[in-house]
Amino acid sequence: MSLPDVSSGSWTLLTGHGHVLVEIARNPQARIRDIAAAAGITERTAQAIVADLEAAGYITRTRTGRRTRYTVNPDSPFRHSAQDGLRVGPLLDTLTAMADTEKPAAAARSHQPGRAGSSRGS
Repeated sequence: MSLPDVSSGSWTLLTGHGHVLVEIARNPQARIRDIAAAAGITERTAQAIVADLEAAGYITRTRTGRRTRYTVNPDSPFRHSAQDGLRVGPLLDTLTAMADTEKPAAAARSHQPGRAGSSRGS
């Protein structure tokens, strides 16, 4: 997820909770530090958000050895009355599918010869 353009203001469309939930949906085995980096928040904030999401039933945590695996409950309802009756699953499906298809294209553009961010000479 890219950071917002500073010139457009300081708000984003999704909250920290939304960014964390999308990242967990994309990568159920992500570490807290990976989730925090993707969401643009601190690890402490990511831990608090994961705890909120778990307490609300949006995710479950399963420990396997030293690793944690997260499972998203796609049937969880949105918390705002404007989305009454809607479930988070379809939105997460859309956002994760878009992120998965856009990342390879962005990576390919940054590695083309003669372009900024190219890996030539490394």
